[in-house]
Amino acid sequence: MKTTLNLLLALCFTSHSASAWSVSEKSSSLSTRVSRRDALQKVGLASLIASTPSLLVLPANADDDKDKGYITTPRGLKYKVTQPPTDVTSPTPQRAQNVKAKYTLYLNGFPEDTFSATKIDSSKGVFGEKPFGFMAGVGGVIKGWDLIIMEMRVGEARKLVIPAEFGYGAKGAGGKIPGGATLYFDVELAEIGGMPELGPEQYKWLEENPL
Repeated sequence: MKTTLNLLLALCFTSHSASAWSVSEKSSSLSTRVSRRDALQKVGLASLIASTPSLLVLPANADDDKDKGYITTPRGLKYKVTQPPTDVTSPTPQRAQNVKAKYTLYLNGFPEDTFSATKIDSSKGVFGEKPFGFMAGVGGVIKGWDLIIMEMRVGEARKLVIPAEFGYGAKGAGGKIPGGATLYFDVELAEIGGMPELGPEQYKWLEENPL
């Protein structure tokens, strides 16, 4: 408030001085008076900005903060490791291998990033955690999961940001997930199970349908 008052006084003084100067110094040109007045006004404005540094600070880019720590894959998926695996030398799943994962699905972002985040589904219910079982890499889950789970190790947890093309596409799913929605998952690979016996036709399918 004091700084603003000082600026107003400075501008008033500038206007008064310019008028007095124009009466006493009739031989000076109009352009000189305008130049002197503008100079004093700029000095006053510079003083205000210097005493209020926040005027010069641009707002932070929310997307930059949100993406901090995330890795973007060549196919456009984003993930961030939030918990290291139990054993960093343990194997990752093979295609068609049985796995189990803990998860929570959100729309509109993660709760820690935005108030608009909405929880849609979770493996943790009122009766406790019940990891979701499926065969890795064979299309039993959305493409984004298949691509990421195949890189994970038991005990590892990640935050996943999955674009619609690797999620539920333009149609959405179940009436809860709209078409074109980006999916936000907290996922932990809880278990890698046995490898089922595959027949010739199944092996052929795997060869013809790479991830």
